[in-house]
Amino acid sequence: MKKLVLGFLSLLLVAGTLTAQEGKKALKKAINAQRAYDLDPSKNGDKLQEAIASIETATTAEDTKNTAKAWITKGNIYGGICSSHQMLSALDPNAEKAVDNAAMLAFEAYTAAIPFAEKRDPKLIQKGIGEIQGHLVSEGAGYYEKKEYETAYMAFQYALDADKYLKDNGKETIFADESALNDQRYYTGLAALNAQKLAEAKPIFMTLKDADFDKPAIYEALYKLEVEDDRAAGLAILEEGRVKFPDDVSLLFNEINHYLADGKLNALTGKLQAAIDKEPDNISLYTTLGSIYDNLYQKALEEGKADVAQENFDNAFKAYNTALGKDNKFFDAIYSIGALYYNRAAATTKDMNALADDYSKAGLKKYDELRKLVLTQFDEALPYFKQAEALNANDRNTLIALKEIFARKDDLPTSTEFKSRLDKIEAGGQNEASYFNE
Repeated sequence: MKKLVLGFLSLLLVAGTLTAQEGKKALKKAINAQRAYDLDPSKNGDKLQEAIASIETATTAEDTKNTAKAWITKGNIYGGICSSHQMLSALDPNAEKAVDNAAMLAFEAYTAAIPFAEKRDPKLIQKGIGEIQGHLVSEGAGYYEKKEYETAYMAFQYALDADKYLKDNGKETIFADESALNDQRYYTGLAALNAQKLAEAKPIFMTLKDADFDKPAIYEALYKLEVEDDRAAGLAILEEGRVKFPDDVSLLFNEINHYLADGKLNALTGKLQAAIDKEPDNISLYTTLGSIYDNLYQKALEEGKADVAQENFDNAFKAYNTALGKDNKFFDAIYSIGALYYNRAAATTKDMNALADDYSKAGLKKYDELRKLVLTQFDEALPYFKQAEALNANDRNTLIALKEIFARKDDLPTSTEFKSRLDKIEAGGQNEASYFNE
């Protein structure tokens, strides 16, 4: 009986030893498979899969998961995959990657080894991270081109982390000087911004700003990061960028949009003219300028400043017509001129209606004069709305204007036609053809 018990205990000991050795065996198998793969990557794909499976066992097994050797080996395997792909790509640019994100996986493995490092391990980790750094940048660039910004950001950030680790340990990095490092920070920030990782993007761009980095886009990025929470602070950053880069069109457009959103119309005319001077063929700038003058015209009209109103009306008309001079079928400009005349007619109508209860001879005469003027002003608007409808039979505002104008002209059949067309699009349908093309 005792022999049987001893025999059973010895079996348990053997089984325990086997389990305890699981990680070491897997680690050895991973190293050998990696070496075989490195000898001929194009033919030994099965060895790569063996190496990956074995190293995953080694980095999770109880006897090896807390050893630097296991993690360094994992880093070397994935680093080797990067090097092999680089070599194969030189022969065939369309060569497929054996493993996605190999550079990031390698970096994560090397950094996981750091807490367990002994004796020669730190040098091996430093060597591995130094060799993988360039692959991290390439990997990030590939994802950035594919617009997979979150993954691109991760790879770029790892490259920056590698830079800090190597410099902290007195080693060289691929970023030879501060200028090269700032370039990498810039693309890392852009990737973070595009990935909507705003908390990560902001400190990167602030570092670049403090470093006087010569890229106007950092001010645009910081403006966008700041303006949602604090419009005044966002504008301050934007204006700082405009002073530093006065010729940058993107910053100028952001400034214009900011003032538009805040309704600061008077400040905009000069800025829009500056934008036109820089991009004279940008037709939308003229219609935007016309819209600003149109709004200023209506504001002056409400305030009873007739001369100022007329000046702004004329400036709006000129801006819209300049746009039409560049493209005589530009819908926005055609519609906007119609709206300019229409709104003037609407303002005159308001003055006319104010006399509706004045039955004095002078009041009736003035009412009749204004009524005739309203019809004249609607007639001035009509040709532009006809052109707009011919270009776009389903523009809601154009259909509303035509319905109202024909009603004012007592042309009820045509007004009813446009009411039907308007009802159709508001019900989710489409007008198949333009009325004024028929």
